[in-house]
Amino acid sequence: MMNSTNAARFRVVPSVGQPIDRPTDLKKLEDILEIRRTSPEAFIASLPFSIHDATAGTENELQTVVIGSVEKVDLPLIIRASNYYRNSIEKAATGDSPKRIFTDLERHLSDNESGIWENSWVRFDQEVLDPYTRGILENDLRADKRQLAGAIRQDADRFFLVQGGRTRIRIPVSYLLKLSLAETVAAADTPPVIRETAERLMRHFSNDNTSPETYSFQPMPLTPEKKMGKGVAAEMLKRFLLTQLLVQYANRRFRLRENGQKALVYFAPHTLLRQKKLNNLISDAYYRELFMSPCLSGWDRGEDKYRYMHLCHRVLSLSQLNAVAKLREADIITRNLVVLPNTSNTCLANNGTHISLGSAKISRLLQHSASGFGERDEKHMGDLVIKIVEHFLPLFVGTYSAAPHRFDFWDFHPERMLGFLPHELHFTHLRMIWRRWKKKAFIRCLGRSVTPFGPEKLDRLVSRALGLQGDFVPDVRLIDYLVALLSTGASPALNGMPDSDGKLKKDLADMGVFDQAMPLYLLYRLRRFSQMGFSGYEGRYYSIFENVMDDMGDAVNLQVLITALAYQYILEKKISHDSIPDSPFIESERRQIFFGAAIGIPTFYIRKDTKNRLMASILMRVKDTRHSNRYGGYIRVHNLQYRRALIEMIREDGKALIELLGLQETLTNLEQRLVSPCHSAARRLTQGILDQAGASDPMRVSGEEFNAAAEIYYRDTLQKKNMNAALSLFQDDIRKLDSWQSWREGYYNQALLHTLNGKNAADYLKALQTDLLDESAGAEDLKKLIHLMLLSLHMDLQQTQNPSGGV
Repeated sequence: MMNSTNAARFRVVPSVGQPIDRPTDLKKLEDILEIRRTSPEAFIASLPFSIHDATAGTENELQTVVIGSVEKVDLPLIIRASNYYRNSIEKAATGDSPKRIFTDLERHLSDNESGIWENSWVRFDQEVLDPYTRGILENDLRADKRQLAGAIRQDADRFFLVQGGRTRIRIPVSYLLKLSLAETVAAADTPPVIRETAERLMRHFSNDNTSPETYSFQPMPLTPEKKMGKGVAAEMLKRFLLTQLLVQYANRRFRLRENGQKALVYFAPHTLLRQKKLNNLISDAYYRELFMSPCLSGWDRGEDKYRYMHLCHRVLSLSQLNAVAKLREADIITRNLVVLPNTSNTCLANNGTHISLGSAKISRLLQHSASGFGERDEKHMGDLVIKIVEHFLPLFVGTYSAAPHRFDFWDFHPERMLGFLPHELHFTHLRMIWRRWKKKAFIRCLGRSVTPFGPEKLDRLVSRALGLQGDFVPDVRLIDYLVALLSTGASPALNGMPDSDGKLKKDLADMGVFDQAMPLYLLYRLRRFSQMGFSGYEGRYYSIFENVMDDMGDAVNLQVLITALAYQYILEKKISHDSIPDSPFIESERRQIFFGAAIGIPTFYIRKDTKNRLMASILMRVKDTRHSNRYGGYIRVHNLQYRRALIEMIREDGKALIELLGLQETLTNLEQRLVSPCHSAARRLTQGILDQAGASDPMRVSGEEFNAAAEIYYRDTLQKKNMNAALSLFQDDIRKLDSWQSWREGYYNQALLHTLNGKNAADYLKALQTDLLDESAGAEDLKKLIHLMLLSLHMDLQQTQNPSGGV
């Protein structure tokens, strides 16, 4: 419902220029998209991403550590054996560099009481591998995997070493998962259905970035019959459970634990503290050598991908440095004393979940060139959908996923705190955010915000003397990563024109901000049919879920609802490209709300004569707005009230979609998360971390204490919670697999008999559940459970391809 007071405050100024989408073009697209106008119900059902059209899949970036002593784990061993380490010793001895540089590095390696080594590789004897698994490794070491007799990678030697006269393999944990899966099906008597399923799933364990990555074994249909988003969440949990079984099996089968190494894989949203500290002690080139994964799995030409990942790290590190200059230009840095960011950035070690939606209808049309719907149409409509959806993205921040983080006072340098925001926001909104952030934070003395001076020892002294504590934010990952590049005035990324994103990348490359070889970073990214084999959108704003089934399930529901609603607005001719002008200021105006929510800033400002018609229509519904006393011509808006207005708008405009998709409960749940913050993912994650730290409030502990407790919480408490949820799903699956109906059909009988020798599968899993949670299960039991899981996943794959349930 419109707010009459706001209607008087906001004035929509017509944008200048010819609308990109003319009514004749839209009518033609409507016919091609088979939009039915016979009734309101038929219209809603025929929209892209509406009922029976949308599918979803996820990509998960996971954290890995190896636990062991400094004498056993690969990371400290490889550092101490490196030329970099030896050169540091020599330079310190000759006085060519301060001794502190070497002693700090040596202290970092020696003083690790926890024995936890972030993103370390593992090493084990080559002889433990079955010939079948060794063959997979040999093929993955080829420069081009499509050439089975082709040349070996030039860096192949780095994956082998000789110790005590024995050849040992050293690989990242992300690749260990694939070899572990191969080893479980290496025996010659492995039932064909189990081995074939394993071979099919191996490619879903990719060796990318710094962290292990897995992606959906199959796209899930988003239908009420398949439980909408909960079906997607269940698939992710099962994949997570398989990952846990594989890493536990590798610890046993490859004798890692016998040799003082224990690998762990779990969900954690941002770079671990010790990895950040190590990054400050070594060069950027050596950091890449240690932590950029070699891309052994997932690409035909792994070395090319490996070089690309090096490029990404160099570009992002340079971008962070360039951001300092922008802060000075924006008058945020007003003095010559600054704390320069490290020349090596750790943001590629941040981990999140990407949720991609696909439209069966649009994908089918793009597959057939004679359909009349081509790449230009996909880009034209896709860019407008993205612009619309971006207005709704603040609904997701903190409600469904989060990354709680505590900053100390001495962290509060703008060049540190604002991260990549200078490349993501117009300087006007950047200044507004920084002012509001300082006002929100606990850094005020005598009514004025005090920021650090520079020398950390002095800043710590000031912090204690004046009681300046710093701040707490609900989702630091969204601030610590380059998630959405701002367009330039000459090259808007989302104007619907072919290669508009390519032109922006060239502009940004000329400015030293980005590289043309990299995909354009956006919060909501078009997945083009020509590149992906399907047409859809990727949501890249999810950090970590406290409850995967509830949080992620509802998040997927809301994502598909808003995407379908965007198409409804377009095809009802309510919103066009002309409604949301393509200027950096307008782009930044809507994105500032998202970033403010991630920081926890309660208010933002919008020009009362905004040219963004969609923004104006949303703000007409927002309560408790007022003219800004500080910024002439601006209206002050509360973030919470803005998000409540978005829910009201979705309920009114998307009523038919909500009913068709059965998402009434999703909207009720979302409102509860906003109105009662204790139900939000951010609050629940924060409480779990506080329980770990033994504190009642984030500001009652230091930043290092809170963030260290967060790492333990993710690695232990949340890990076990996710395992329990996944085991519950697996228990249900194997009951179906081992049921009388399944035995009568006969398809899995031989494989089940081979795996369990007639034992009841559900009882077998129940008996091992405690051992799985405390990681004490033996290799043979783990292998059997992996085989059971492969049968269960095969059943899932068959049912997705054949909804009637037949094989």
